Amino acid sequence: MSFRIALTLAITFFYSSAFAGALDRSGQPLDALFHKGGYAEFSFGSVDPSVSGSVVGRESGDMADDYTQMGAAYKLDLNEKWSFALVYDQPYGGNVKYPSGTNYPFTGSTAVLKSNGLTVIPRFRISDRFSVYGGIRGQTLNANIGIPAVSNYKGEARQDEGFGYVVGASVENPEIGLLVHLTYGSSIEHKHQTTETSTALGATPDSVTDIETPQSVNFTFRTGVATDTLLFGGIRWVNWSDFAITPRDYKLITKKSILSYDNDVNTFSLGIGRRLTPNFAMSFSVGYEASEGELVSNLGPTDGRTGFTLGLRYETGNMIISGGLNYTMAGDAKTNAVIGTSSFEDNDAIGVGIKLGLRF
Repeated sequence: MSFRIALTLAITFFYSSAFAGALDRSGQPLDALFHKGGYAEFSFGSVDPSVSGSVVGRESGDMADDYTQMGAAYKLDLNEKWSFALVYDQPYGGNVKYPSGTNYPFTGSTAVLKSNGLTVIPRFRISDRFSVYGGIRGQTLNANIGIPAVSNYKGEARQDEGFGYVVGASVENPEIGLLVHLTYGSSIEHKHQTTETSTALGATPDSVTDIETPQSVNFTFRTGVATDTLLFGGIRWVNWSDFAITPRDYKLITKKSILSYDNDVNTFSLGIGRRLTPNFAMSFSVGYEASEGELVSNLGPTDGRTGFTLGLRYETGNMIISGGLNYTMAGDAKTNAVIGTSSFEDNDAIGVGIKLGLRF
């Protein structure tokens, strides 16, 4: 049984989900760093979530807006020991849009959070089996929010840039198609110039809102289990329990943060890939996050998730075309809706993605 061929089988892992833990979107992948030789890629995804709930007979309507996700990477070998990669992603995001005109307590509420990340990361091969890597991660972040039910509150946290770092190590054995890598990503601090208005306080002078995106650990593996067949998966831990967005005026009005989380999030994934012809391969994977069973924010009314991804890949010459279809079921959640406890049940999302890769 030959495992060597299994290394040529690329897996499409469509991480993006409307329900990935808290504001997580990309999973901050570094897969491009481990390609052999020169390599470049571009990816694009689109997610259509459906999230609705109710409280004492008042329906919220679908409050989760559609969104797109982009990524890109460039990897180059400098010599036999050193290589480096540039990785662009959109690590965090939020798209909330409660329909107007309903009698739900948060009718008309909106929230948009956007981010961009660029990681510059060299890799040093200690031997044929072991390597270490580490680099700098730059990130931009901005947010806009409106909550009519809270004194007609509106807030804008303007874009800010921050920097952190990434370090990790990998083990590989091409004879059995094995690649394991463990990566730590630091938290990144942002200081946002923030404009707020409300009925209670009026238009106040701008303030500074501190937002620190969380530290994380990614463990990822793949290994041959039969000729032309790979088993792959991973665990991602994100320190969301230390995250909060607390604009000055909003805290004065409510005595609370506008968004925070009680627990860290662990995301588990497991899948299998199979090369069907010399040029065509497919994969199937499952992603899972446990429900915590506690009240969650009205800006993210889901609790845990289970997702299924079908991946397809086609190679021709130096070009690699891959795509994925994801279906995710959101865990049922409860929120504090002022007049009672809202229930959000039977929600889901569909995502599609495509990636174009080029070896050189």
